[in-house]
Amino acid sequence: MNSQEYIEVSFRIDPFSEDNAEILMAELDEMPFESFTVEEPCLKGYIPKDSYSAQMLKLVLSGLDSLDFRVEFSATLIPPCNWNAVWEEQFTPIVVDGKCTVKATFHKGLKRTRFNITIDPKMAFGTGHHQTTYMMCRALLENESAIKGKVVMDMGCGTAILAILAAKMGAAHTYGIDIDAVAAVSAFDNARLNRVSRHVETYCGDASLLQMGKYDVLLANINRNILIEDIPTYARSLKKGGLLVVSGFYVEDMPMISGVAANSGLEPVKSDSIDNWCCVRFVKR
Repeated sequence: MNSQEYIEVSFRIDPFSEDNAEILMAELDEMPFESFTVEEPCLKGYIPKDSYSAQMLKLVLSGLDSLDFRVEFSATLIPPCNWNAVWEEQFTPIVVDGKCTVKATFHKGLKRTRFNITIDPKMAFGTGHHQTTYMMCRALLENESAIKGKVVMDMGCGTAILAILAAKMGAAHTYGIDIDAVAAVSAFDNARLNRVSRHVETYCGDASLLQMGKYDVLLANINRNILIEDIPTYARSLKKGGLLVVSGFYVEDMPMISGVAANSGLEPVKSDSIDNWCCVRFVKR
């Protein structure tokens, strides 16, 4: 995103909760929003001016009558600005457990760790700063023997931080799937930037694409509702003894996630939490 005009759409959610905001984000997926931020009691979405259609948005929202919350929206034009410059001001490097560094292309002169990932940050996709991405990276670093020489799937890959880390840790092959086509392209570009593109394939789609193979490790940093729906598919796609690592939900949601996993033949082996966000590792028995 460089200097072009964007529309900020503010969705007022009543009653507000972060779960309701996540549900709304999923429902808005068919529209070309490039990023979202949560500012209680609103979810704010950002979309290129040329792609914005109030009529289309009203049509999408009219299909939400079955949900347990109401949504009203307003739109504001954002003047052109240099989004890359904004990123440079806001995106600081992160280091996971002293072993993995995630930085942007404009960060220079940093002390190297064992695994170093450079991404070209975009407004739409993660930079590793979120607690869930941090914990997913930590889970990989703590399971190196389960990664090396194995086939890894990064479901909902975004910028492909996890897929790239798995490739750098010695995975035989890594796949990334994201429902957003722009994210899938971004993931591929970042794999090339990190010189692991021979070991990383990215696709645009949903969990139905998992049928193309079987995986030793499956990573899914996605919201709670999608996890609950797709964990049975993840389990069928895992080899016996395979590792599933999931995050993107709160600690209080863990019993619900674990229940679905248990019904799918998955056994919890370890959990982690930061600021009430949860990450759980399961093994297919």
